[in-house]
Amino acid sequence: MVRPWAGPAGGRGRSWAGQAAGPFVGGAGGPEVARRTDASRTHGADPVTWGPRGGGLVSVPSNPHPLPSRRPGRWWPACCCAPGSGALQLARGPCVGPLARARGPASTCSAASCPPCTTRTACPGCLFLNLKTPLRDTSVHRSLSWMMASSGPWFDMYLCARDSIVLNFNPFMAFNPDPKSEYNDQLTRATNMTVSAIRFLKTLRAGLLEPEVFHLNPAKSDTDTFKRLIRFVPSSLSWYGAYLVNAYPLDMSQYFRLFNSTRLPKPIQDELFTNEKARHLLVLRKGHFYVFDVLDQDGNIVGASEIQAHLKYILSDSSPAPEFPLAYLTTENRDVWAELRRKLASGGNEEALRKVDSAVFCLCLDDFPIKDLIHLSHNMLHGDGTNRWFDKSFNLIIAKDGTAAINFEHAWGDGVAVLRFLNEVFKDSTQAPAVTPQSQPARTDSSVAVQKLNFKLNDALKTGISTAKEKFDATVKTLTVDLIQFQRGGKEFLKKQKLSPDSVAQLAFQMAFLRQYGQTVATYESCSTAAFKHGRTETIRPASIFTKRCSQAFVREPSKYSAGELQQMMTKCSTYHGQLTKEAAMGQGFDRHLFALRYLAAAKGIALPELYLDPAYGQINHNILSTSTLNSPAVNIGGFAPVVPDGFGIGYQVPCIPWFD
Repeated sequence: MVRPWAGPAGGRGRSWAGQAAGPFVGGAGGPEVARRTDASRTHGADPVTWGPRGGGLVSVPSNPHPLPSRRPGRWWPACCCAPGSGALQLARGPCVGPLARARGPASTCSAASCPPCTTRTACPGCLFLNLKTPLRDTSVHRSLSWMMASSGPWFDMYLCARDSIVLNFNPFMAFNPDPKSEYNDQLTRATNMTVSAIRFLKTLRAGLLEPEVFHLNPAKSDTDTFKRLIRFVPSSLSWYGAYLVNAYPLDMSQYFRLFNSTRLPKPIQDELFTNEKARHLLVLRKGHFYVFDVLDQDGNIVGASEIQAHLKYILSDSSPAPEFPLAYLTTENRDVWAELRRKLASGGNEEALRKVDSAVFCLCLDDFPIKDLIHLSHNMLHGDGTNRWFDKSFNLIIAKDGTAAINFEHAWGDGVAVLRFLNEVFKDSTQAPAVTPQSQPARTDSSVAVQKLNFKLNDALKTGISTAKEKFDATVKTLTVDLIQFQRGGKEFLKKQKLSPDSVAQLAFQMAFLRQYGQTVATYESCSTAAFKHGRTETIRPASIFTKRCSQAFVREPSKYSAGELQQMMTKCSTYHGQLTKEAAMGQGFDRHLFALRYLAAAKGIALPELYLDPAYGQINHNILSTSTLNSPAVNIGGFAPVVPDGFGIGYQVPCIPWFD
C-alpha cells in the first residue's frame, strides 16, 4: 500500500562508500547512512522530528503562531499545547497539557488519548537544572475528544502498523561521553543518568519544566531579563508579550508519554498504556528483568546512593543469560506478538508484565564496551535483541564503558520530546552529578529492594521466542551502516556565503546519489510542526528541479560552467529549499494534507481517489533517501533505518567548524 510518509529519522554523520564526501561542499559533520538490502520491508514510519533545539527547523516564518482565536492571553508556559491555527486548530476552548495533570488511574488508548488535566501545586523541591518558573495557569482542561480529533489518525497510522517496530520505527540517539572521563564508569553513569531522568520526570509533572520555545530573536527573548519580566505580566497578556519579541511556544503534548508508558501489542491495532502511579524502574541485563523503586511513597526521589547500591547489586548478578530471552518477542510482527503476549499473560505472568509495562522507563545495562561508531550504531539501534524492551516509550542503554544512548518507540511521539529529555539529562548528569566515582553505595539490602522478574514459559512461548530470534537475526543482517565526518567548512562558513547549511547538505546527498547511481530519486526530510497545537511533522521534499540541475552540473558537466554560475545554482537551491522549509513548518506541505484526505476517504467508505493509485504518487512516496538532521552538544550520533528495501536512512548535522583552506 502506498503511504505518504517516510521512516524514522536520526542523527549525525555517515555516507555510503564515501560518495557524499566529494560534493559535500562546506558542510562539516557529514551524513550517517543506514541501508537495508532486504526485499521484505514494505512499510514506512513517520520520521523523528528534531525541534528547534536540535536544528530541525532551518527556517520559520516570522509568525508561526497567529493570535489565538479562542480566549486570548497566555504566554503558554503553563500549557504544553501552544495556540495553533489552520487545519490543526479543530476546536475552541481552553486546554492544558500533561505538565499540569494530576496522577490519575492507568490510562490505555488506541488513539490520541490523555488523562484529563487538573490543577497541581508546584513543589519547589523538584526543580530541574535552572527551570524555576512555575506554571502560570494550570486550571484549564483539555478535552479528550479534541486531541483524538486532531491527532487520532496519526496515532492510528502507527498503532495499526503490523511490522516489527525494530528498524521499521524505533530510532536511537547517543549521548556524548561525560567530559570527566572518570564519570564514564558504567555504574557511576547509570546512577547519575537515572537520577537526572527522575529529576526531569518530577519537574515535568510538577509543571515546572521550562516551555519549549522557538526564538526568532533570541537576543531579546532568550534572556534572563525577559524571563524575569514576563513572570509579572498577567496570564491574559503574557502570550502577547512573547509575541512582541518574536518568541513562540511549541507544542509539548507528547511529553507525558515519556514515562511509565508502553506500546501494548494488540490484534489489528496496538494500544498505548500509561500508569503514572508506578514508582519502579525496569532494568535489563543479560536478558534478565529487575525492578526497584526510584520514587518513594510520597513521590520523592529515592536516595542516589540507594539507586547506586541497587544497580551495583544487579551488575554483580552472575546468572547466565536465559536460554529463551523474552525480549525477542518485542521484535516480532505485532499480531504475532499480540497472540504470544496473550499466552504469556494467561500463563501466570500477568503481574510481571504489568510491572514491565508500568515502569518509569527501561534501563539497559550491556556487558561489553563499544568498539567504534559503527558498533555503537548497530548496538543502540537494534542490539542483539536480548537486552531491550522495544515496546517501552524509551530504553536508556548504557554499555560497559559508559557509552549511553536512547532507543525510543515512535508511536507516542517524535524526537522533539526525546531530544529535549536527552539534552536535560546530559546537562544535569554532567554538571550536577548525583554521585561521584568515589561515592560509596548505601548500606541497604538490595536483595530485598530489587525484585528479579521470572517468567513462566510453556513450549508454545519457547517456540515463539526461538522463531522471533531467527527473524530478528535475519533482519538485522540486511542492515549496513557507514559514516563519514567531513571536517572542512561548517554552518558559519555557509551562512557567510548566503547559503542555507541544510540546503547544502541536502544538495550533497543528491549529488552523491547521482554520482553513484546515475539518477536522482524521491527524498524525504522531516520537519516539525510543533508550532501547531498537537502538531507532529510535515515533509520537506529536498529533491527539486533546482537540485537536479545543480547536481548534474557539478557531477556530469563541471567544466561547462564557471565558478560563479555554479555558485548561482547553489543559491537557487538554497532559496527554494528555504521556501519549502517554511511551508512545511507552517503546515503548508502536501504530504500530510494528502494523508488526511486518504484517511477521511477510508473512514467514510469512499472509493480511493485515482490520485492515490497513480504510479507517480507511488514513486514520490518510495523515499529512497530518508533524511533528518539534529544539532545538539549532548548528542554524539543518532541513527535510523531506511524506509524502503532499496533505500538509505541518512542522519546528519552541520556544526559550526572553522573553515581552513
